[in-house]
Amino acid sequence: MKREPRSPPLHHHLHYSSKKISSFAKPIVYFLCLLLAYSVGYLSSSTRNNNNYSTNNKPPVDHVNSVVARVNTVISNGLITEPDHNNFGAVCGKAVPSQDIRHKILDRVFKGTSPWQNFPPIHVDNLLRKKWVKGWGSKGAVFENLIRKVRPKTIIEVGTFLGASALHMVELTRRLGLDDTKVVCIDDFRGWPGFSDHPRMKDMKMVNGDVLLMYQFMQNVLHANATESIVYMPFSSGSALEKLCEWGVFGELIEVDAGHDFHSAWSDINRAFKLLNPGSAGGVIFGHDYFTAADNRGVRRAVNLFARVHNLTVQVDGQHWVFHITNRL
Repeated sequence: MKREPRSPPLHHHLHYSSKKISSFAKPIVYFLCLLLAYSVGYLSSSTRNNNNYSTNNKPPVDHVNSVVARVNTVISNGLITEPDHNNFGAVCGKAVPSQDIRHKILDRVFKGTSPWQNFPPIHVDNLLRKKWVKGWGSKGAVFENLIRKVRPKTIIEVGTFLGASALHMVELTRRLGLDDTKVVCIDDFRGWPGFSDHPRMKDMKMVNGDVLLMYQFMQNVLHANATESIVYMPFSSGSALEKLCEWGVFGELIEVDAGHDFHSAWSDINRAFKLLNPGSAGGVIFGHDYFTAADNRGVRRAVNLFARVHNLTVQVDGQHWVFHITNRL
């Protein structure tokens, strides 16, 4: 078989004049030079950074604080009217009547059947407690205060865990004669890394990496006879809120209590705010951890920034932050 003649070695090409370098070799030489320059720059930069850190013994820059500071500066200077940090995409669909919301979610998430049908499944039946409701700030006075004020037909809860606050709100609506009120619960029910090591959660069972939060939540709802009042979406807060927006599912009362870092709280508040539909008594979006240890991780900063962007006043009720909206902004 006839073989193509070999090309000279690369170092041999480098000694040729530019006129003798083939059109095929030129881009290779250019790429190698570029790669060499980048590598030298990267290594020298890394060395400088490492030396500075070890010499000064300073922690890395607080990225969250720098982001918040930059956003505040941009907003206060009026440089942009619709900043990217506040642009959360989807345009919401036509509003679904409140009496149809439960059916809408069952249809789109559970193919029209109740998730409590034939519950619990055999493989977890003996692992669940008859009732095991845990939560943080789940029975504060804020819940009754707001439900009395707003008298919501639909409540949306972002961050449900085992259902403590959701079940408390169902109890309150029943006591106040709001028997048709539905609570839409959003949670991925996955816990967090190290979840099973938490002192309050160490007794939770696990099956193939599943800590059974969703099943225990469902068991708690079943025990409270609240399966007709509560419907849930077992997804991340971001994806669930965007879908509710797309489907036209709105609420007069929205609780945001999922991620507690700045970026999670900021995203959840912005996405949830699109779903607020004030009734005759207005609408409320509120959440926990405005005055707890978690506020240092970003909840309070996210709430304050949101208030500044939308020219709102943060009302405080115990450990909770509250925005009372009388009309759509």
